[in-house]
Amino acid sequence: MSSEAPEPESPAGTDDEESAPALLFGQWEVTDIEYYDPSTERYITVTPIAHTMGRHAGKQFKKSEISIVERLINRLMQTDENTGKKQQATRITREAFEIVNDRAEENPVQILVQAVENSAPREETVRLKYGGISVPKAVDVAPQRRVDQALKFLAEGVYQDSFKTTTDVEEALANQLIGAANDDVSTYAVNQKEEKERVAAAAR
Repeated sequence: MSSEAPEPESPAGTDDEESAPALLFGQWEVTDIEYYDPSTERYITVTPIAHTMGRHAGKQFKKSEISIVERLINRLMQTDENTGKKQQATRITREAFEIVNDRAEENPVQILVQAVENSAPREETVRLKYGGISVPKAVDVAPQRRVDQALKFLAEGVYQDSFKTTTDVEEALANQLIGAANDDVSTYAVNQKEEKERVAAAAR
């Protein structure tokens, strides 16, 4: 009879297997996202959390630490019809991501990041007053403002395509994201970026 004591069993949850990464909406990975614009990379945060309950609301410049997906959701709420409807805006975004995945066969989070990068204007105009004359002047856009403007253009494009039309809002959002990710000038967000840069080029 062996006198060796039996080895203790490993406690539950201590297997060598790596824990599964958290997924956005339980479906989409957020770990291997590629960035093509180094200037906006630090301002496009991707996390699996789509609702932080406003914990950054009172802190200046902390909005860039919020997930870009949640920032898009918040932008979709900024109309008279959708103010405060966070659950509805989240559902719309989730269903639009599923449409994007079916069409583009790519992670919709990656598509969103590319759409923001392609919709972010690099130049815009400000008005300077010389005496009583107002003169437009071209200026570079700060990276954080570039991301803000891109999200604004995307949300405006969704509203324009879906309000009082036969197009579902989920379909409109998917169209905007795919079009902007492909740098399609016929997409509202990219068109607005090009227009801002064209006006700025004329004001140099």
